Amino acid sequence: LDKTRAPVGAAGVGVARAALEYAIEYAKTRKQFGKSIALFQGTAFKIAQMATEINAARHLVWHAAWLLDQGKPCGKESAMAKVYGSDVAMRVTTEALQIFGGYGYMKDYPVEKLMRDAKLLQIYEGTNEIQKLIISREAIGPIK
Repeated sequence: LDKTRAPVGAAGVGVARAALEYAIEYAKTRKQFGKSIALFQGTAFKIAQMATEINAARHLVWHAAWLLDQGKPCGKESAMAKVYGSDVAMRVTTEALQIFGGYGYMKDYPVEKLMRDAKLLQIYEGTNEIQKLIISREAIGPIK
């Protein structure tokens, strides 16, 4: 499973990035009080946090993939990439849904499907709770 967990993290990055792009486009065009909601600090801070987390997840995925390509042990790193990538996808899709407001739940907009996809990624290839056990066992090491 070490070979398949990092790609699940990569899928999370892709889902999150799509949600961010849709949220940015919507925030730029949605007007409240005569101006784009992208100009409001609350929305801007959400977008900044989303972009930051996506970039961090991407780097975790790249590192795990690099270790795998080098033939090095990557169990912990693959699990980290899977957990963080899928959790970021869930957080980012949740924030994107917030930016969309009530429209975010409607099938007319893509965010609701991205959110369902994000949830699946937290379960697929071993739940994130199982991945955290793998990570913690390797981090803690043997106990005498």
